[in-house]
Order: sequence, then C-alpha cells, then structure tokens
Amino acid sequence: MRHGPFRAYFTTGLLSMMADNVEHVISYWVIFQAFHSPTLAGFAVISHWTPFLVLGVWFGGLADRFDCRKIIVASQLAFVAASLAWALLFLTGTLQTWHAVVLLIVHGLAGALWSPAGQLIIHDIVGHEQLQSGVRLAATGRSIGILFGPAVGGALLLGLGPAYGLIANAFLYLPMTIWLLRTPYTGHRRTGASDQSARLSLADALRTLREISRNRGILVMTALAGLSSLFVGNAYQAQMPEFAAWFGSAKDEITYSVLLTANAAGSVLGGFGLEALAFFRQPRIRTAVLLALAWGVSILVFALTPIYGVAVLALLVGGVLNIGFTSMAQAYVQLEAPPARRGRVVGLFSMSWNGLRVGSGVTVGILGAAIGIHYSLALSAIAFLVAGVALFVYANGRARQAVTA
Repeated sequence: MRHGPFRAYFTTGLLSMMADNVEHVISYWVIFQAFHSPTLAGFAVISHWTPFLVLGVWFGGLADRFDCRKIIVASQLAFVAASLAWALLFLTGTLQTWHAVVLLIVHGLAGALWSPAGQLIIHDIVGHEQLQSGVRLAATGRSIGILFGPAVGGALLLGLGPAYGLIANAFLYLPMTIWLLRTPYTGHRRTGASDQSARLSLADALRTLREISRNRGILVMTALAGLSSLFVGNAYQAQMPEFAAWFGSAKDEITYSVLLTANAAGSVLGGFGLEALAFFRQPRIRTAVLLALAWGVSILVFALTPIYGVAVLALLVGGVLNIGFTSMAQAYVQLEAPPARRGRVVGLFSMSWNGLRVGSGVTVGILGAAIGIHYSLALSAIAFLVAGVALFVYANGRARQAVTA
C-alpha cells in the first residue's frame, strides 16, 4: 500500500467491485419482485460465472495481445451500460425476462473481461517481488466491495429507488476508468511489448493447457483453485437464509446479516493481517494446499455446527484462510507463467477458479434440495478435503523427486 499507483488501483478497484455488488442487490431484488422466478434467479448466478469458464483463456489472450488499460476500460463501460440499461427499463416499466437475461450476460462478460487484464496491470505496477502482496491486497479490496456493496445497494434502493439508485451506482465505475486513462501502466511494461502474434483460438487455449501441464507448480495451484470452486465455491452464501433458520433466526435480520458478511469480513481481516507475516509474502505450493485444507475444515464445521457463535467463527476463519490460499495460488501462477503467455495462463487460472463455481451450484445447491443444505455442503467440503489431500500428496511427491533429482 506504500506504492502510490497501486493505492490508486486498489481504491478505484474497490469502488468498481462495490458497484458490481450494488447492481446485484438492486437488480436481483427487482427481478424477484417482477418475475418471482427461481429459474431466473439461478440463471443470474450461472450467467455471472459461465463467462469465466467459457472465455477465461480467450480473454487472457486479449490481455497478452493488447493494452490492458483499454481492456479494463471496456469492461468498466460494459458495467456502466448494464447499470444504465437496468435503470431505463425500471423507469419505463418495460422490463421483460429476455431483457434481464441479456443484461445478466453482459454483466458476467464484463467481469470475465476485467479479470486477466487486471492481474497483468497489478503485476506491472508492483513487480515480481511484491506480487503476492499486490494480489492479496487487490483481493482484499474486492472483499471490502463485497462486504459494503449490499449495504450501499440497500441504502440506494431505499433512498433513491431502483432506477435512480442504479444511475447513481454507474458513477462508482468512473474513478477506475479515469485513472486508467491517465496511468502509464499497460500490463506489459516490465515484460516488453505485448504479444501481437497471439492467436485467440480454441487451439491456442488447448496449447496453453498443455504448456501449464508441464509446469507442475502451476498445475497444482490451478487445480487447487478449481477444486475449491467446483465443490464449495460461494454457493453456500445464497443459502444463508436457510442456515439462519437452522439457528432459529430466520426472522432476525441482524443474525442473518452477520452470517452473510462474516466470510467477507474474514477475507478483509486476512488480507491485511497476512501482510504482517513474512512467511506469507512468498508463494509456496505446500503452504497454499495446507491453507486450503484448513479452509475446507472450516466450511465443514460451519455446515454441521448447531451453535451460532461457532458458525460465525468458522465463516470468519474461513475468510482468512480463503484469501490466504487463493492469493498465494494466483501469485505463484503469475510468477511462473511465461511472460509472453502470462495473460492466457492467468485466464486459465481464472477459468478454473471463477468458472468452476458454476459446479458448486450443483454440488451444494441442487444436491441440497434433495438431502438438505447442511448435508450437501458437508459432503461437498469432505469431497474437497479428499481431493485436496490427494493434491498435497502429489505436490509433496513431486517436490521430493525434484530434491533427489
């Protein structure tokens, strides 16, 4: 945070992420009021993460090939366009299902477009030595946005109404856009010119996958992020009302709000707290896997405990552990990726980490409808722990082979 340009990126990125969540709060509320459609609500979650899964590597190729400032500006303008389009439809009373579907997809595409280019900009600003701190603090900014987004969204919804609330929200995207138009950081200053020869194709995506499969460290870190998202992700957050009912507090808004924000609060605490510990300043494979396993245990405890205080503590600790292992994995992948293909490798990581969250909607949500949300989350956490232990054994075995070679 002592680096001026990074402070600017951190602050403006926090505002954009908060605006992202404000839009969720207002648009989801209006969608529910207008259509009362569980299917459309489910599509809202799927549309948010599917672009990461389908287009992550391709958007990473764009980040390799073009000025990352322009890519992020395009994503911010797409967010603004979506907010203003929602507002116009609310003002005119003409919102239809297909409008909601299109705008939800635009919003998801904007987030997926921002992700790889944003990571390259961070790398360009802070360099190799401070990359993990930069990644972790940027993730902390996102968590702060997630933490305060619902509160700001609720205030705008109550104070201005949905339409004018979203018009006001559009202005939160402008600080990052203005800063990007003025900053010299392109995402490629430290590695030379961008790769103008990069071909944005399925074959190139498969080639990137083959390349990282030869780097065991990148493979382990990408698999770790993907497994955590596939089995658990953040699908349980959509089920918080049911967890609140489990504690006998379905009508207690304060109790529900504490459950909803505990995880994000833990991420904020972890993001700043881990900065003070020198051990966490360099990315290590085994440390990341162990932190992820501890996170899996915290989710398992949350799923099964009947004690409200223990559940809140488990979510808080889980937030600390989550930002610990995900930021370490992200930084490791960026440091080890070939400079000419860094955007595509980061895009592949984003595809695994963010895109596979679609799967947790099945493992936690749909399975929960059949056997109960507590058991589905517990089984999902156990499945992740089993996969994580196997990944740890694999990573540890490769490390021993490297030492004896």
